[in-house]
Amino acid sequence: MKLWGGRFQKETDSVVNDFNSSIQFDFRLYEEDINGSIAHAFMLGETGIIEKAEAVKIIEGLERILQDIKDGKVEFSAENEDIHMNVERLLTERIGDTGKRLHTARSRNDQVALDFRMYIKKEIISVTGILLSLEKALCKKARQHLKTVMPGYTHMQRAQPTTYAHYLMAYAEMFRRDIGRLCDCYDRMDELPLGSGALSATTYPIDRDMVRNALGFKRITANSVDGVSDRDFAIELASALSIIMMHLSRFSEEIILWCSWEFKFLELDDAFSTGSSIMPQKKNPDVAELTRGKTGRVYGSLITLLTIMKSLPLAYNKDMQEDKEAVFDAVDTVKQCLNVFIPMFETLTVNKDRMRMAASGGFINATDCADYLTKKGVPFRDAYTIVGRLVNTCVRTGETLETLTMKDYRAVSEAFGDDIYEALSLRTCVNGRNVPGGPAEDEVTSQIESIEEFAGSFEKKDEKENIH
Repeated sequence: MKLWGGRFQKETDSVVNDFNSSIQFDFRLYEEDINGSIAHAFMLGETGIIEKAEAVKIIEGLERILQDIKDGKVEFSAENEDIHMNVERLLTERIGDTGKRLHTARSRNDQVALDFRMYIKKEIISVTGILLSLEKALCKKARQHLKTVMPGYTHMQRAQPTTYAHYLMAYAEMFRRDIGRLCDCYDRMDELPLGSGALSATTYPIDRDMVRNALGFKRITANSVDGVSDRDFAIELASALSIIMMHLSRFSEEIILWCSWEFKFLELDDAFSTGSSIMPQKKNPDVAELTRGKTGRVYGSLITLLTIMKSLPLAYNKDMQEDKEAVFDAVDTVKQCLNVFIPMFETLTVNKDRMRMAASGGFINATDCADYLTKKGVPFRDAYTIVGRLVNTCVRTGETLETLTMKDYRAVSEAFGDDIYEALSLRTCVNGRNVPGGPAEDEVTSQIESIEEFAGSFEKKDEKENIH
């Protein structure tokens, strides 16, 4: 008989049982479920709701079950529906009727809310750690390419000169924001829902703060209905994960483009590339392409969660069982992508000469030419028109701004002097942009140091927490 079967005269139909069961995916919450039950049992004993000896017996039984699960000695049953019922059934089988006291003063509604929050807190820490590794990899590569000049693009057209280091730090800023979003999500969800009961708490004199302290939550949920019906934290996590994947996908797209023969800015290591079954010359960026493709999968998880919750009345509804697979898949996908993307990025080769050659074409120093005239007293709009005429001349004659003669320059403006050639050199163009956030070497070095300090602050925080 089901643990909840007292009211029923018939056994659950096998089709309904299979449809209703969630153990095939929520089994991964076993550690959170057991640790939450241990804290709950301890509180029941300390408050006198059950005998202390019974609480000790329950805790010891749960600890043995936890170890047996880790050792692969436990088989879960769909008959018991979910991880909560499976653990409770195992406990009762092992320690007898005392095990039946564990569920005093709680419901599966607040139990699953607790387990899910504990799981997501753990995974936020895990994903954050991997992102910090990516930040370090970006900083390391950027330090190696502070002088590697390349064209920057707008509309996929060569626009202005920058450096590969400057470009990499743009992604470092994106991932810094991703980490911030994960931290914000963690802080908002760091509330213990246990004690909410099914929706209206309990008549037992429980001590929610005792359980909160035992499980490491910052606060307790303020309203019992919200405590069991809220899944904002899961939606917020899925949103943060979706944005991470969007950033990874943009990065992947550029790696794919830049590894093509048309660009040849980068070359992936053989260990992170694949070949063709028919074309022997091919070297395919499959890791980057799959990362780009899996982005839609994570977006799908976010849409799934939003759709599940959009019309649900308070408080708990069985629809909410569908939240877990979406979160599990999103977390797994992001971690899988990051764990293969980082070594792919770390081992790629940068073709400095190709980047420099590309930067030499496309008139990416045209803005600098206009700025040169402006500094000589020519109004910017007039300078813009003058340089536009020069570029038009270059396009017709096959010249570049650097190869034009002084006679060519003087023909359109007397403001040009011999110093125009130095002003148009790519190195001058890059280092002349010596403003906060710019591509000048000193500024990019500051950007790198900022990210390194940001990443290091998490290590210091971990050390401090470990000390305490």
